[in-house]
Amino acid sequence: MPKQTKPHSRQKALYRVKNWSEYDKALVQRGSITFWLSDRFEKNWLYTGEKQRGSQFDYSDKAIEIMLTVKEVFHLTNRQTEGFMRSLFAMLKIGLPVPDHSTLSKRGKKLKVNLPKKTNQSLNIVMDSTGLKIYGEGEWKVRQHGVSKRRTWRKLHVGANPEDGEIQAVLLTENSVSDDEAAEALLAQIEPEIDKFAADGAYDKRKVYDSLNAHSPDVDILIPPRKNARIWKHGNTKAERLKRDENLRSIRKHGRKEWKEKSGYHVRSLAETAMFRLKTIFGDELSARLIETQTTQALIRCAALNKMTHLGMPHAYKLA
Repeated sequence: MPKQTKPHSRQKALYRVKNWSEYDKALVQRGSITFWLSDRFEKNWLYTGEKQRGSQFDYSDKAIEIMLTVKEVFHLTNRQTEGFMRSLFAMLKIGLPVPDHSTLSKRGKKLKVNLPKKTNQSLNIVMDSTGLKIYGEGEWKVRQHGVSKRRTWRKLHVGANPEDGEIQAVLLTENSVSDDEAAEALLAQIEPEIDKFAADGAYDKRKVYDSLNAHSPDVDILIPPRKNARIWKHGNTKAERLKRDENLRSIRKHGRKEWKEKSGYHVRSLAETAMFRLKTIFGDELSARLIETQTTQALIRCAALNKMTHLGMPHAYKLA
């Protein structure tokens, strides 16, 4: 009997970065401590806001945000961050006090973090989610005693612009929150009109389409209906056909693969690229114990990633 040969696997496409010199400088700049300290940070370091009930703040929100950003970028604990900044201020002869680790922990619960964004015109959005491990017995307990009732991970939902990789919206939830449930809250964080929206089949829900149409009436929605999906509004009705149903009809007629290629759905993979960058640079765990502080930690990471993106991104072209 002749030996059967395995079919050749499809060779992976090769790419080359054409702006390597600029991108190399951006990678170096990411590790510069002066980059993460704003030019006027000394003037905005101490709290100057309105008085409040109880003890007053000694430090501004900007000071806490800078400290927590340094913590995440350089992978430090709260105590290490305190020691790092104290030594840095001493070497630079900056006569300012430094928040201690307890202050960082307390203020991190209610800190408002705004994502730095450069995109202010209409844009495309890709949306996805990923899991982040949190403090606890976690995997060891599961291996020893079976499924644990304790939730040992959180779900990070992200909406990003595929053209430049800039994160436009972030939401951290418990692992029980589905992707479609988080879509409306993410869209509320995006001010510009959305030209094209791409996400996987988990977002194939009426409330996602309703939220998208309410946000941007002319949005082109690229969500593949599930394999057992049915038409929502049949063609014999007088009402306008749904874009989702048109996608489903096209898939039934030409196949899912051809629909993805013709519609440009593959841009959705860039959402996974944003998740990969987050986990590669900052890790896949959250060190904070409370969900409020975990939310701040996730936002700080996404804000820092946007700043890294603004420094420069690789522009690659496919080799022939």
